[in-house]
Amino acid sequence: MRKNKNTRYNERNSQRAYNFEEKTAVYDRNAIQQSAAAESTPAKNWKSTALNVGLKILAVAASAAVVVGMAVSLPIVEYRTVSGNGVTVEQISYLDSLKRVQPAILQEGELKKPEPDAVEELDLKQEVIEKQDEHNDGLNLDQIVEGQYTLLFMGMDESGMLADVNWLFQFDLFAGTMNVLQIPRDCFMPDYANLSTGKFNSVYGTGQEEGVTNLQRAVNCIEESFCVIIDCYVKLDCQDIKHIVDAVGGIPITLPEEIMYEADKVLPAGEQVLTGQQSEWFIRFRREYDEGDIGRVKAQRIFLAAAMEKLLSMGEAGLMSAMEEIYDNEWLATDLSLAEMSMLADFASKRLTLDGVNIFMIPGEAASWNGQSVYSIHKGETIDIINGNFRPYQNEVYPEESTIVELVPEGQYRSDIYDGNQENLSDISEGDTEAGRQNIYSGD
Repeated sequence: MRKNKNTRYNERNSQRAYNFEEKTAVYDRNAIQQSAAAESTPAKNWKSTALNVGLKILAVAASAAVVVGMAVSLPIVEYRTVSGNGVTVEQISYLDSLKRVQPAILQEGELKKPEPDAVEELDLKQEVIEKQDEHNDGLNLDQIVEGQYTLLFMGMDESGMLADVNWLFQFDLFAGTMNVLQIPRDCFMPDYANLSTGKFNSVYGTGQEEGVTNLQRAVNCIEESFCVIIDCYVKLDCQDIKHIVDAVGGIPITLPEEIMYEADKVLPAGEQVLTGQQSEWFIRFRREYDEGDIGRVKAQRIFLAAAMEKLLSMGEAGLMSAMEEIYDNEWLATDLSLAEMSMLADFASKRLTLDGVNIFMIPGEAASWNGQSVYSIHKGETIDIINGNFRPYQNEVYPEESTIVELVPEGQYRSDIYDGNQENLSDISEGDTEAGRQNIYSGD
């Protein structure tokens, strides 16, 4: 019977190890004989004896190194991946398993993505198509569109079913910049959301689409509504925020106003370093904001700017050390491997600055639907933001290509204060922002 590839591979490595050990044994015998001769010859000094002992130790260490190297290189680890067809199991080496580790991937699964050569589906610009052979950003990431990489971040509430924080981070790898799109949790999404609320934050847990994972359901909603292709995701449960912040050593921040999360949980105005627990209070606080959840969305920009500044200051080595701790403890769910996260960390540490990060919020206005307070999206303004900032290598889209439903139709808008809502993280970091200055205490 013909042996399979893994069996032949193991036998070859075993034979190599045996040959090496035989040679080492012969060498050891010779060294012992030479040592004995040295002891019987008074002319030999202590330096010769020390050299022989050192060579023996080196030989033993080399043998151990070969055995360890073989062990971590052999396909001995079962690695499971999730696809539409179920769970696939393959044997990989221990080293490969470290590089490919994906925390909680089995809970959320992999995203369904178009093929990179699906030009018509990707709707690439003509100049990009013509230069595809030389269009290489230098990062070995599994990108859908070369040069851009879009990450969906979802922060869940206590139940783990409602997505209360929803940000798209899009890296322009050629330009060395990043744009962030904030999606308010109350966005009116009647074709995707739970029928009783109509809100985007319900899409993940109890949305209408069936036959897909919860995460894929949310991704489909975003991609079809906002016409932005998503490469990967990070999902974080609220109770794990504190662990991650503590892992990076806290977040230095300047708060424009006092935050009273609860009577005994107060964050003073001014400069401070937020612990993990305090960060959770700030991110989740909204009760006293004049604009409610929109006030919270805007205030979270302050935290994002402070967190970005902290992460960029840590350097690649410090950031990767923190990421290893986060991955080991599975404090987040993501389809990014540690190796891929390392590539993004390298890009950020070498090319990204706060000046190169701009943040946008989906424009719209407050409305009411079935007794629910919702956020009616301004479709035309939203598509303008997408075309101008989130499709750098794809053709512009028309509003008709989006599945956004306007509860308050264009021409009947009652407010446009959130249209064109854009800020630069450098400005926010320097305090040049209205975000966070909406607390009712300021009116007392």
